[in-house]
Amino acid sequence: MNTGSSVREFEYKAEMKQLLDLIVHSLYTHPEIFLRELISNASDALNKVRFNALTAEDLLDRDAELAVRISIDKESGAFAIEDSGIGMSEEDLVANLGTVAKSGTLGFMQALKEQQKELDGNLIGQFGVGFYSVFMVTDEVTVETRSSQPDSKGYRWRSGGQGSYTIEETERTERGTKITFTLKEEFREFAEEYRVEQIIRKYSNFVDFPIYLDGKQVNTVTALWQRPKNELKEADAAEFYKFIAGDYQDPLDYLQVSVEGAVAFKALLFLPKEAPMDLLYRQSELENRGPQLYVRKVMIQHECRDLLPEYLRFIAGVVDTEDLPLNVSREVVQTSPVLAKIRQILTGKILGWFEELAKEQPEKFRTFYKAFGPIVKIGLNTDFTNREKLIELLRFESTKTAQDEFVTLKEYAARMPEDQKEIYYHSGASREQLLAHPNLEYFQDMGIEVLLLSDPVDVFVIPSIHEYDKKPLKSIEKADIDFSKRKAGQAEPLVGNLLEPVLKLFRDTLGDRIEDVVESHRLVSSPVTLVSGKNAFDSQMEKMMKMMQQDVPAGKRILEVNTSHPIVRNLSGMLIANESNPLLRTVVNQLFEGALMLEGSLDSTTAFLGRMNELIEAATLSR
Repeated sequence: MNTGSSVREFEYKAEMKQLLDLIVHSLYTHPEIFLRELISNASDALNKVRFNALTAEDLLDRDAELAVRISIDKESGAFAIEDSGIGMSEEDLVANLGTVAKSGTLGFMQALKEQQKELDGNLIGQFGVGFYSVFMVTDEVTVETRSSQPDSKGYRWRSGGQGSYTIEETERTERGTKITFTLKEEFREFAEEYRVEQIIRKYSNFVDFPIYLDGKQVNTVTALWQRPKNELKEADAAEFYKFIAGDYQDPLDYLQVSVEGAVAFKALLFLPKEAPMDLLYRQSELENRGPQLYVRKVMIQHECRDLLPEYLRFIAGVVDTEDLPLNVSREVVQTSPVLAKIRQILTGKILGWFEELAKEQPEKFRTFYKAFGPIVKIGLNTDFTNREKLIELLRFESTKTAQDEFVTLKEYAARMPEDQKEIYYHSGASREQLLAHPNLEYFQDMGIEVLLLSDPVDVFVIPSIHEYDKKPLKSIEKADIDFSKRKAGQAEPLVGNLLEPVLKLFRDTLGDRIEDVVESHRLVSSPVTLVSGKNAFDSQMEKMMKMMQQDVPAGKRILEVNTSHPIVRNLSGMLIANESNPLLRTVVNQLFEGALMLEGSLDSTTAFLGRMNELIEAATLSR
């Protein structure tokens, strides 16, 4: 509604009101981050105007210093922050300050509220609501701005963070944005010069523009990646990482790169300690990440996805080259042979970095691999140039390692007995489940090492390796494994005229639920197990494909029967005594569904439990 001839009032949308209420009335762990967010927004505005100045001849205030200026008044609690950046039009004000910045922001923060957790200030910028954090420390905010377009007008935006905001036209002559407010009494510490300096140095020391506090420059404007390696301090690198990545932790490690030759560029890259939650399954997160791209110290793209292959885009940092034009467009970047060459070199350098960590700092490599191993593995099926390097980086638990201890394919192959021709692996949901599976019994009994694959990605990438050091990789679930070597002293299996009737009983009872029933040579202490045919998916792969809603026909399995097991031998005796005994088929069905349940494929347990009660009743009556 109108409140005067030039002041117009706008209602916040319902979801915006909820978001502001959440920010204003929730307890944050670090209220100081309001300043970090305001400086970050100012820096973005300055970067945009610096970029536009490369091509726009008629930019307003073309010669204005690109800087952030902060002024404070200890007595009154007044706070002002101003930049000479790109500024905003009236439409920009409505779009940027009047609506939720990113879809999903409200839902995410509402979920945190429902869990009654403190809202960590580090999440504010990450979820695109940085400006609104100012309402933690004040009751009303005024924004005065003018766009860099020469025919632009000045505007004043004002809001108390409640249900509405106003916009009015002003006579502002300078390009850029000024934000002013008065601090609440309990936050007057942020009007103290020493405190503001402390926050700037903590969060914003490496902003690429000078930050003035009451006329005095506070930050260090430096292209850190341009320093010689021996002059780059680890503490400076860590603070720079926190600034560009928005992370509150130090990086796990960093890599400085300087290349001269066919292309020339410098880079400072960082390995985070932790992967964002569900990064592997949020493909959009990977698609929109990547190091910052600079050309002659001018930022061209904030997150350049074309600098690294998708499986390495969790790497943060800066890449600066002189071999691209300053006014390069996003479309040119995507097709640039210069960038393709930089990408190729960077990828090789990063994989070499990982190899060095594995050799020189194994604990650091272990931390990296636990966080990002599943993402890196994706590269096996996408980056065929570096496939061999990626294979050497793979790590697995095995039947001969403790939990959270790993073995490489090279180490596995080196300790294989001479008569072992294949590298064996077993896929499942967890180490505990894998070790309890009947299919592992023969290998455990014979002391043959088996790789234990519990990472969901493994079922897609490991079979694609096919062989390592001329040794085929084979799932122990496959039916075509040679089990001819057996330990002496094991119970004798059924033979001849005793064997075939038992197998026929299983086949007749189970019918088309299985592909076949065969005598097992892999089982030691279990009566039956399910395996996959030679050309079929193993059970874990089939399960993952279904979870991904792939149209995969359910493959029939082969049931292997341990004919030396007491249960099966007893079945043989019961069959000879009375082939019409209904318990025979009850036992067969129970054994089959027990095998299904063990691998998580039993759809309903109702019949299984009913059958179990029937067998218990029969057992107790026979006593």
